Amino acid sequence: MARPYSQDLRDRVVASVTGGRSRRKTAALFGVSIASVVRWSQRFQASGSAAAQPMGGHRPRLLAGERDWLLARIAEKPDLTLRAVMAELARRGIAASYGAVWGFFASEGITFKKKPARQRAGPRRRRAPAGSVEAASRPA
Repeated sequence: MARPYSQDLRDRVVASVTGGRSRRKTAALFGVSIASVVRWSQRFQASGSAAAQPMGGHRPRLLAGERDWLLARIAEKPDLTLRAVMAELARRGIAASYGAVWGFFASEGITFKKKPARQRAGPRRRRAPAGSVEAASRPA
């Protein structure tokens, strides 16, 4: 994962720009992009520091407030698909992506596997042999 530039470099870049050097020349001097120099300078002017913003962290789940309703709905009708759940959420006024709905149910330990009745047919030895083609077709 990428890491932010050091605070020392950021401070030297901002000092160079506030000292009167152009942003392009500062970028070439320190070997960073012009966009970085501009962003650091703007951040310094706005907040007094060019420190990096926090990286990573935990993002709260979008559907955490709807947990009780979602679990009750799946308990009521367990054969709902994720797309159907998305449509019901949309009718309730909640815009949720397929990934958000899937992530919610995955975190709850609920899977949407096919039911045993829908599984592939068993091997041939379990079935009666197929009838001959001649018996199925009519004579000409």
